[in-house]
Amino acid sequence: MKPIIAIALLSLAAAFTASAATPWSLDSCINYAVSHNLTVKSRQLSAASAEIDVTSAKDAFLPTLSAGANQSFSFGRGLTAENTYANRNTSNFGWNAGLSLPVFQGMRRVRNLDYARTNLRMVIEQLESAKDDITLNVIAQYLQVLYYGEIHRVATEQLNLSNVELTRRRELLAAGKIPELDILQAESQVAQDELSVVTALNDRSIALLDLAQLLELESSDGFDIELLGETPSGALSPADELFNAAMSVNHSVKASRLGVEAAGKSVEVAKSGYLPTLSFSAGIGSSYYKVSGYSNEGFGPQMRHNLSKSLGISLNIPIFDAFSTRNSVRRAKVQEISARLQLKDSENRLYKAIVQAHAQAIAAEKRLESSRVATESTLAALNAMREKYNYGKANATEFEQAKTEYIRAVSTAVQAKYESLLRRRILTFYSTGR
Repeated sequence: MKPIIAIALLSLAAAFTASAATPWSLDSCINYAVSHNLTVKSRQLSAASAEIDVTSAKDAFLPTLSAGANQSFSFGRGLTAENTYANRNTSNFGWNAGLSLPVFQGMRRVRNLDYARTNLRMVIEQLESAKDDITLNVIAQYLQVLYYGEIHRVATEQLNLSNVELTRRRELLAAGKIPELDILQAESQVAQDELSVVTALNDRSIALLDLAQLLELESSDGFDIELLGETPSGALSPADELFNAAMSVNHSVKASRLGVEAAGKSVEVAKSGYLPTLSFSAGIGSSYYKVSGYSNEGFGPQMRHNLSKSLGISLNIPIFDAFSTRNSVRRAKVQEISARLQLKDSENRLYKAIVQAHAQAIAAEKRLESSRVATESTLAALNAMREKYNYGKANATEFEQAKTEYIRAVSTAVQAKYESLLRRRILTFYSTGR
């Protein structure tokens, strides 16, 4: 074994062994990613904001109460009650309190509350949709790591076969049964296989790092994953059946539906501008007035004598608002049409994703079945070629070609296996939501 390749193999194997100390399951990866993903956190903040909007819409039904006080001073000449001017200093203090209650606001408050509640439900579904997206990404990357791990196993098996063959050829050379060229060819094959092992191990390390970054881990040191246990199997349901099931559980489609509903309620809110409004108000206040040089009533008596109370009802009938309400209604209707288009787009994208995953799963399973047959046949051909080579009826090139065909069949089977597993996982998640 060449020194550089040996060092690389040892270092990568050491890293692989160290990381395997704390394996993560698929569920633990999904749960961690969902709770730490930045997009999910952003959606959570949007949901919190939507909850505040609902609270604000409820609070709009409450009356408003305010109170105030003022104090002013005046110095110098001023007009007197006798219509003459005189030098005098005056001070004035007053206080007031007011209550305002909107009795009828053209159904705006009721419709605003209805809209806020629907919008909250939509934002919650968008949050769940973001969780679904990160879940699918984690599943795909998790299986990618397992796939490269399997490729590494295949490459290691190929290297073992090459080492065994190299040892056997050295024995045959010592017995004078094969030329030295066959030894050189076997050593070259061992070197190539060592490089394949290093490459496969490196690919797995990179895929593992990508998964760690997807989970938003601060450090990927000691991070590794478990092998999957029970995997989906059995006949696949038709794509249309899976799509119909997904339509009732997919959060992206649910969010788009609620977006259409919220847009419709926004139109009703805008139409509230056509209706009159009625409000009730009440107030109370008093004041104290003092002029220097004159006899002034005391603070307490003035407060009692100057006390004033008021009640009022205000009716506002919109007649012409420069088409402001009309334009608001038109704008809201455009948003409703846009929401309906978005719903249709969400349904189309879901249908395309399911049909594509279904077709890919069927194709992968067919490839897997054919590759299993090819693996068995190429293994039998390899064994037969080994016997022929031992008896001198085949050369080293023919033997290496037979071995290459076997390894290629094994690699194709591995790829088809994980392709089928990934697509089945995706279809199961789409149709069941878990």
